[in-house]
This record gives sequence, structure tokens and C-alpha cells, in this order.
Amino acid sequence: MTNTPVSMPIKLAFGIGASGEAATNWIFNALTFFFYNQILGLSGTLTAAAVTIGIASDAFTDPLMGSISDRWRSKLGRRHPFMFAAPLPLVITIYLIFNPPAALTELQLFAWFAIFTVLMRISSTLFAVPHLAMGAELTDDYIERTRIMSYNNIFTYIGVIVMHVAVWFFIFPAFDNGRMTEAAYNPVVFFCVSLIMMCMLGSAYATKSQIPKMKKVPDDLPAFSVRQLMSEMYSAMRNRNYLFLLLGLFFLSITIGTHETLGLYMGTFYWEFTDQQIGWLILGNVFGYAVGFTVTARIHQLIEKRWAIVWSAAGLSISWSTAVTLRLFDLAPENTTFVLVAFVVFFGTIASACGSVLNISVMSALADIADDHEYNTGRRQEGIFYSARTFFAKVTNGIGHVVAGIALDIIEFPRGVEASQIHPDKIYALGIIDGPFAAVWGLIAAALYAGYRIDQTYHARIQAALTARKRNPSVRPA
Repeated sequence: MTNTPVSMPIKLAFGIGASGEAATNWIFNALTFFFYNQILGLSGTLTAAAVTIGIASDAFTDPLMGSISDRWRSKLGRRHPFMFAAPLPLVITIYLIFNPPAALTELQLFAWFAIFTVLMRISSTLFAVPHLAMGAELTDDYIERTRIMSYNNIFTYIGVIVMHVAVWFFIFPAFDNGRMTEAAYNPVVFFCVSLIMMCMLGSAYATKSQIPKMKKVPDDLPAFSVRQLMSEMYSAMRNRNYLFLLLGLFFLSITIGTHETLGLYMGTFYWEFTDQQIGWLILGNVFGYAVGFTVTARIHQLIEKRWAIVWSAAGLSISWSTAVTLRLFDLAPENTTFVLVAFVVFFGTIASACGSVLNISVMSALADIADDHEYNTGRRQEGIFYSARTFFAKVTNGIGHVVAGIALDIIEFPRGVEASQIHPDKIYALGIIDGPFAAVWGLIAAALYAGYRIDQTYHARIQAALTARKRNPSVRPA
């Protein structure tokens, strides 16, 4: 690829794949924990343990997928074969997660959830890592990469919005006490898997024209082996900028994961919203994501990506917890009112805008780090670097499930009980977890992100050196 601007149809085709990934993450983050804990009666700790097993598999499969796709040779290039292969097993595993056999014991239910969580995550990785790596290869330009990742970001949020609106305005309201009714979840599943198939296969097909233009597998890239994979991961971790991004992502995952896991608990028990009131909360995402999509490239022209990442991480952490924290001090409107809905939407808009800027900035920065790695080693391996992104995206909901599950058991939060029947102390404890506790980890992440140091001047120097090396292959890596 070159610094030539990427056409709008290709940006759209790349971006729509993220809607399928977003639908996968939404149904898992928003509903799965609640479904197993409140509907099926699995304990919070066992539910969290099942997700932890999934995380353990991700620790290997995500970098494995990155390494394999970096080396894959085929008529469809090194990314597209996996993008075409992933959707079918992914939708099958999602269906099975929400349809365990009847009359399972608690341990059997735990085993079912754990096994199909692992299989779902593997299937998701099969698409997500090659898809993001392909996006990084579409251009070498510092700012154009931000624009491309903006499309990935906006289509991620379109997937979230479509799922949210369909579930809370149409599917759940069609059932009495929808979110607490087991039969209401299958229509959600069927809608979700349809969206996944359409978006993922559509993205793979519509970007096929770019295959001849993509970077090829280097001739000197060693063959795949577990030892070679460990060596590549170690090499990536030695990149100081990459290490700080990973550390920041790790701590931020505790904040995001806790909020996403407890989101339905907060709407149901803390705020006592109706199904449609929960539906209206999506306005915060709509307004915030639109702001982030519009301004991020401009922000990167005014300040370095480093500071965009730091300040957006801090803003996300504080604003996402503000409404909950204010309620702890009796400074929020009354429950089950539309004034409260507006109150939560206001702070949600700020959080979503910050989250949008943060996600675009980090994805763009990872592409710059791949350039830095090529400059230092002579190897172009976006797959390895973007596999960390998918790993930590999954850790986002994984650690959140773990923290939330254990916390719910510690405070002995009831299962299958109406909000009006729960002791106020339990509700207050829920607010502590989703408010101040969740915010602290994101602020730690913001401090760690400051260690990222690639700026536009340094990146221009790298690009000039890489261009010179292509013209004269005898020039050795730095």
C-alpha cells in the first residue's frame, strides 16, 4: 500500500465488518452474564469462572491467529480466507450458548457455558484479527490510518446501536417482563446471528478487490511454529510503545468490563428503568460516537495521538461513573423517571465521545507501532500487534465478568427478585462497584498510556526509512 487516500467504498466495506464483531460483543457483554445468573440461576462466581476459562484460551489463540494470518499464502491473500471462514462457526456457538439443554445441574450448566464461550471466542478471533490487520495495510499514511480506523469505530457503534434498539424497543417489549423471560432471548439470538453473517461476509466480499494491493508475506519470514510464535510475541513486547499500550488496555479493561457487565443490573435494579427507558439510553452512544467519529482525525492534527489517548481514557473513566456516583450522594433524579433517563444519557454522551476518540486513537497507534516494528526488524506483522487488541477487547468483558460475578456473590445480591424487594444496602453496594471502584482502574490506564511516544515527526522518519529500504533492499534494519 501507499500514502494514496483510500476510497470511500473501501472504507465503508472495511468498516461494516466491525458491526458484525460489535453484535457478537454486544450480545455477550450485555446479556449473557445476566441470562446465566438471573434467568438460569448460575452463581455469579461460576459464571465468572466460565468466562475466565475463555480468557485463558484467548491468551493463546489470539496471537496464534495473528501469526498464522501474517504467514498465510492463498489466492485470497493472507487475511480474507479467515474472514470468510469465521461467521458460520461463530453464529452456531452463540446459538448454543443461549440454548443449553434442559435440566442440567449447576456444574453441568457451568461446563456448557465455559465450553461454548471458548469456541465462540475462537470463532470471533478468526475474523477480528485478520480484519483489523487488513485495515492497517490499506494505507501507510499517519492521518489516513486514523480516518480508516474511524470507519471501523463508527461501524462498531452502529452494530451496538442496531442491537440495542432492536432488543429494547422491539424484542423484549413484545414479552411480559421481557428481560426476565427466558423465551425472549431466542428472538434476540436470531436477530444477532443474522446481523453477524450479513456484516462479516459482506465486509470480506466487498474488500476482495484490495487483495492484490495488500502487503505480501515476506520471503524471509520464518515458518510458523509455537517456538516462533513465542519469539514474535517476545519481540513485540520489547517494543516500548506497544508495551505501554497493552498495560493501558489491561487496566482500562477492568473499568469497561465492569460497566458493561453490570449495565443491565444497573438499569434493572439501580435505576429501575423500564425496557423502553433502557432503550433510550442508546442516545448517549449515538451522540457520543458521532462526536468521536467527526473530531478524532482533527484532534490528531492538533495534538499527538499520545495525548488524545491519555485525555480520552481519563474522560471515559470519570464520566462513565459520574451518574452512579452522584446517586450514591442522593444527587440524581428519582428512579423510573425520564428526567433520570436524560441525566444518565448526558453523562453517557460524554463517556461515549471519549471512548470513541480513545478507540480510534489506539487502533491508529497500533498501525504506527507495526511500522516501527518493521523499521526495527524488517518484518511486517500487523497480525501479531492487532491480535493483542482483540485479546484485550475480550479481556474487557472477561475481567469485567470476573470482577462483577465475584462482587455480586460477595454482596450476596439476590437472583430472580424484583428491584423493590431488594434491600437498599445491596443496591448501594452495587453502585459502589459500578461507580468509584470502576473509575479508578481507568485513571490508572490513562497514566500508563502516557508512556506511548510515537509522534508524527518520528513516524515520518520511519516511513522515509522504509521507503528508502524498499528502493535499496540491501539497507539493513535499524
